[in-house]
Amino acid sequence: MTTVRAFIAIEIPEDVVGAIVEGRRELECALPKARWVRKENQHLTLRFLGEVPRDKLETMAARLAAELKDVPAVTVALGGAGFFPSPSRPRVAWLGGDTVGIEPVLEGIDRAVSALHLEPRDKPWSLHLTQARRVKAWSAGAGRTFLSWGQSLRLPQFKAREMVVFTSELRRGGAVYTVFERIRLA
Repeated sequence: MTTVRAFIAIEIPEDVVGAIVEGRRELECALPKARWVRKENQHLTLRFLGEVPRDKLETMAARLAAELKDVPAVTVALGGAGFFPSPSRPRVAWLGGDTVGIEPVLEGIDRAVSALHLEPRDKPWSLHLTQARRVKAWSAGAGRTFLSWGQSLRLPQFKAREMVVFTSELRRGGAVYTVFERIRLA
C-alpha cells in the first residue's frame, strides 16, 4: 500500500507571497543564519495529516469536498509576527493575521479526516505563516527586528475560495509540495 505525507492548507495568492518575499530580502541579510521558507512553499496549514495511504487520502478528499461545498470563502488578513515556541526561545519565526469564516472550514476538515482515523484537533488552530527556522540562535535584538518587520508589513487581505490537499516529499533541498486535490468553497 502506497503512503504519502499530506496536509490541508490555504494557498497564499502570488501577489501577497511576492510582497512578503520581496519585503524579507533585507531582513534575511540582517538576521542571523536561518532556513527561510521558499516562495513556492508559502501556505497556511490547516491540518497536518502525516503519512497516510493514498487511497484513504482520496476518500478523505472526497469527503472534504462534500463537507465544504456550502461553506463560503474565508477572508484572510496577514500581519504581525511571532515565534515558536516562544519569543524568549525563537526557533520558528512566523507571520500572523486574522481570518473571517475559518471555523466552518476547520469543522469540515475535522469531520472529513475521520476517514483517516485521525484524532480530532487537540488544540485550537492559530494562523501562522512560517517564514524561517533558525539555524543559529537569535539575539533579543534580532527577535525585535523580525517582530518589527512583521508589524510594518502592509499586505492586501484576500479571499480563500478553496482549500488544497497537498502531498509533501522531503528532499535534500527541502520539502516539495504537490497539489493532490483542490477543494472549492461555495
